[in-house]
Amino acid sequence: MTAAESAGQRTTAWVVERPGPMCSSPLRRVERMLEPPGPRELLIEVGACGVCRTDLHLAEGDLPPHRPACTPGHEIVGRVLSTGREVRDFSPGDRVGAAWLASTCGGCRYCRAGRENLCPNSRYTGWDVQGGYAGHTLVDAGYAYPLPEGPPDEDLAPLLCAGIIGYRALERAQLPPGGRLGIYGLGASGHLTAQLALARGATVHVLTRAASARRLALELGASSVGDAYDTPPEPLDSAILFAPVGDLVPVALAALDRGGTLAVAGIHLTDVPALDYQRHLFQERSLRSVTANTREDGLAYLAEVARHHPTVHVQRYPMNRADAALADLAADRVTGAAVLITQ
Repeated sequence: MTAAESAGQRTTAWVVERPGPMCSSPLRRVERMLEPPGPRELLIEVGACGVCRTDLHLAEGDLPPHRPACTPGHEIVGRVLSTGREVRDFSPGDRVGAAWLASTCGGCRYCRAGRENLCPNSRYTGWDVQGGYAGHTLVDAGYAYPLPEGPPDEDLAPLLCAGIIGYRALERAQLPPGGRLGIYGLGASGHLTAQLALARGATVHVLTRAASARRLALELGASSVGDAYDTPPEPLDSAILFAPVGDLVPVALAALDRGGTLAVAGIHLTDVPALDYQRHLFQERSLRSVTANTREDGLAYLAEVARHHPTVHVQRYPMNRADAALADLAADRVTGAAVLITQ
């Protein structure tokens, strides 16, 4: 499709009209003009878009809106319809993915040091720019990922945030070879990260409140499962907190062995209670946050996926039921990853 051909066409999209609890129906489905790509952009026909808890935080107002009537969604799989005049790496028909990181300045000290996830001028898909809860979307070609043919769109979509941010969280948790990892919360990201850690030879203990998630963890190969507030059967070398529950920070820190590290993987977290220095931090235990991801993280994770082929547990929803998918996520009715499918 050329820019001229896209002019005047329309696409359907979901927008966050008025942030609030899902019971207040914060999302609305609209039609809007199909914009042609800018010089460095791709116009993508969306095949599938994963449903991330960050989308829920945006819809419910836990994260302040960065633009009015924004379309959520940052786990996008689709086909290139047309490209901007400066794009050289992609062509119409290519299968591509778009993730949370939409653009950075490229010139600040963080970008120059390979830490673009900390760029003060970074922008994010489905928060600063329109996302993938739509029939079509625009993506900066420099932040798009080439995707392989073969796997269905819905199996690839969760890899683009749940998988990538889980990869970065695992790196931040500094798990030693053959180490003992605790995973708190087994949603989309947790179930992919568990498989990555197992593929690397780790012992994995999963602590989560949902019985269905505990069953899934055992199917994936976890050595033990328990409630989120339980004590794992052995001290942990590392832990990752995926649940956006600040009360679990001291719980996870207390489960660490000496020198252990807890990585907090969410963009939003409820308040963390007071920590006891001797119990939670002494003996060189570390508490680390995880802030977005770099494009290098994305490429490195997708390369590992090509080697260990994780099983992606998907709950499918048609694109016209995006509000229902978010409501199910809010009510813990999703096991694995929820994905919107346009066809």
